[in-house]
Amino acid sequence: MNPFIPFIKQYGVAILDGALATELERRGADLNDPLWSSKILLENPALIQEVHLDYLRAGADVITTTSYQTTFEGLAKRGIGRPEAEVIFEKSVALACQVRDSFWAKPANRAGRMRPLVAISIGPFGASLADGSEYRGDYGLTKTELMVFHQPRFDVLAQTGGDIFAFETIPSLLEAEALVAVLQTWPEKQAWLSFSCRNEAETSFGDPIQACIRLANDAPQIAAVGFNCTAPEYIGGLLKRCASIAKKPLLAYPNSGEKWDAWNHCWTGESRSKELPLRAGEWMKMGARILGGCCRTTPGDVAALAGLRRNALRVTPPISEKH
Repeated sequence: MNPFIPFIKQYGVAILDGALATELERRGADLNDPLWSSKILLENPALIQEVHLDYLRAGADVITTTSYQTTFEGLAKRGIGRPEAEVIFEKSVALACQVRDSFWAKPANRAGRMRPLVAISIGPFGASLADGSEYRGDYGLTKTELMVFHQPRFDVLAQTGGDIFAFETIPSLLEAEALVAVLQTWPEKQAWLSFSCRNEAETSFGDPIQACIRLANDAPQIAAVGFNCTAPEYIGGLLKRCASIAKKPLLAYPNSGEKWDAWNHCWTGESRSKELPLRAGEWMKMGARILGGCCRTTPGDVAALAGLRRNALRVTPPISEKH
């Protein structure tokens, strides 16, 4: 069964967590490293668990593992071989599961809630390069080459305790096709598919977003499809283009509106994360059924989304789910 459907039927909308890496950074972690948040898996896993717990306390139905940029290739550059790398992959999931299970073991945390999910993050090939190409998708690789990159990591993570995979910040239709093919090698697993977009109509690479939605429609193991690490002002237009053709629940978890400068390793522009609840109310009307935040969003932003959902439930019954 699609793991999102019980949340959507009960509450109308499922709430994802927000940023992990930039939230770690906000709490003092030094992420100036090609491993990015994976570095903290090696140095301070307790801080990762602290962030997971704060998102659950904020009202998230889903917490996402610190495996986005954890790859065999990236760890090998640190002198970490395959056996140790596999342990690190497993650790990223175990940390999140431990926090979720501990949170859920306390009766006070169960009031008015369903047991939260743990999503296993799989980032694009470009994330392993740490050069910003994950926001362009211009790798010059074939579908087969992308499958060869993704398959070994997926095989390890598929044997852990997560509830669903998060194929996220995917910049191109080609890489999405590769990930769907990898997913098919584990028929019992499900994933959501989330694209980064450069405007209201195209992925970061330039594919029409409707083609991406159709890929998800035709993939039985894809539980939801949508957009992340995309400027908030593009989400409404993307939903308008996709709501009528999507056969899976639509998700949206934009960044704060700031942009990552890969050359200078800094964020530029002004944060608009405080606008998230207002915008999210409109996105719900446009068909979004899974909402959260990406880079530079915080537990406070997720708490605001959870509050928006509570207020909506007071006024109207849960949104019926047609997908």
